[in-house]
Amino acid sequence: MSDIIVKNPATGEILATVKADSAEVVNTKLEKGAKAFAHFSKTDAYERAALLERWAELIMKHQDELAEIMTKENGKPLKESQGEVLYAKSYLTWYAEEAKRIYGRTIPASSPNKRLLVTRQGVGLVAAITPWNFPAAMMTRKAGPALAAGCTFIVKPAEDTPLTMIRLVELAHEAGIPEDVIQIVNGQGADIGPLFTASPYVRKITFTGSTPVGKLLMKESADSVKHVSMELGGHAPFIVCEDADIDYTVTQAIASKFRNAGQTCVCANRFLVHENVLAEFSEKFAKAAKALKVGNGLEEGVDVGPLINQKGFQKVVAQIEDAKAKGAKVLTGGTTHFDDEKGFYFIDPTILADVTLDMNIMQEETFGPVAPIVAFKTIEEAIEIANSTPFGLAAYFFTNNYQTGIYCQENLTFGILGWNDGLPSTAQAPFGGLKESGIGNEGGSEGIEPYLETKYLSIGNVKA
Repeated sequence: MSDIIVKNPATGEILATVKADSAEVVNTKLEKGAKAFAHFSKTDAYERAALLERWAELIMKHQDELAEIMTKENGKPLKESQGEVLYAKSYLTWYAEEAKRIYGRTIPASSPNKRLLVTRQGVGLVAAITPWNFPAAMMTRKAGPALAAGCTFIVKPAEDTPLTMIRLVELAHEAGIPEDVIQIVNGQGADIGPLFTASPYVRKITFTGSTPVGKLLMKESADSVKHVSMELGGHAPFIVCEDADIDYTVTQAIASKFRNAGQTCVCANRFLVHENVLAEFSEKFAKAAKALKVGNGLEEGVDVGPLINQKGFQKVVAQIEDAKAKGAKVLTGGTTHFDDEKGFYFIDPTILADVTLDMNIMQEETFGPVAPIVAFKTIEEAIEIANSTPFGLAAYFFTNNYQTGIYCQENLTFGILGWNDGLPSTAQAPFGGLKESGIGNEGGSEGIEPYLETKYLSIGNVKA
C-alpha cells in the first residue's frame, strides 16, 4: 500500500505524507477493537457519556487548530471549518445524553408464570468509512452514537483529508477513551474496504459516500450478514413557488448551493422555479452568486474555496460544457482558475438559465458550484421533475402557502426536507435518504438505533 500525500487543494502545497496501513496492521487493529468490545460494552451509560463529553470539550479547546487543519486539507473557507467543528462537537454532546436513553421494556405475558423482557445492547465493533467533504462531522456523527451504545469503533478517513481525523482520534484518546476502543486506519478505499467487509471481527459497516461504492460495500457485507448504514449520493431539488419570498429564498439558495463550493451531498443541485417568478429569482440569484469571493479558504472574506481535486473539477466542467452545448445560458460564472502542475482547481459560482431536463447536470449529482435553473408551471410538474431520479436524500421547497407546503412534504420522495430552510441538518434530527440515497439515519434519537441489537428474554416457571 502506497503512502498518502495530502495536499492543500487551494495551492497544491504538500501538507503531509501519511503512512498507509498494511493489511496486517488493519487486521490487527480490527482484532484489538473486537476484543476491546468485551470490556467497553460492559461500561455503564454514565461512564460512556462522560467520555463523550470530555472529548467534546477537548474538540472545542482545539477548535481553531482543527479548523485550520480542515481548511488546509479540504479547501473550505475557514469560517465554514470553524462551523463544522461546532457541528462535529454537537454530535458528541447529543449522543452523550442518548447513551442514557437506551431503554428496554417488559411485555405482558400470556401466562402468569412467565416474564418477558426486551433489552438493547451494542452491535460490536463498528467500521466506518468517511468522506473528504466533512472530515470532522461525518466522523463524530458515527462515532458518537457508536460509543454511546457501547460499541468499539474504527474509522478510515478519505485519502484527501486524513489529517483532521487523525487529530480528532488523538483528542479522543486524550479524553480517556481507550486506544483500542476508537482507532484509525489510513489507506486507499479499494484496499481497506474489503478488509472491513471480510473481517469476522467487524459487526457493522457505516459509510458516507457515493451510491456505487455503498452498493459494493453492502454486497461484500452480505456474506457475513453485517449490519450496514449507508448515507449515499443525492441530487437535491430546490423548488421556488410563485408565492415564495424571493429575497429570503435567494439567501437560502446561496447558503445551500455554495457551501463547501457545492461539494456536499445535500446541497441544492436542481433549481425548479415557477415561471411567474423565474426572471426575478434568476436575476437576484445570479447577482448574489457573482458577489461571492473565490479563493484560498485561509484568506479573509473568502466564500468559496477550490474543488477537492482534478477528477471533481473535470466532472463539473464537463457538466457546464454539456449544458452550454445544449442551449443553456450562463448568467454568471462559468470561468475556471486551475493549475494541473501545482494541483489546484477553482470554478467561479455559476448560474445556468434555459436549462432542459436532458442536460447531464439535471441527471447527475454535480458536487460543484453550479446551479441550473428550470421553469415549471404547476407544483405537480415540479414534484414530478424533483422525484424523477433514483436518489432521495434532500429536497427544498419555498412557499408561504401551508397547503402547498404540506403537499410538497407528502409527495417529495426524499428523507430530508427543508421548507423555507436551505440548511436543515442538525444533530438532534434524523439524517438519511430514501431510494438509492441510503439505509438508516444518523442524528436524532433515530441515529443510535443502527448501533444497537435487540435481545428478547422469556423467563419461565416464575412464582405468580
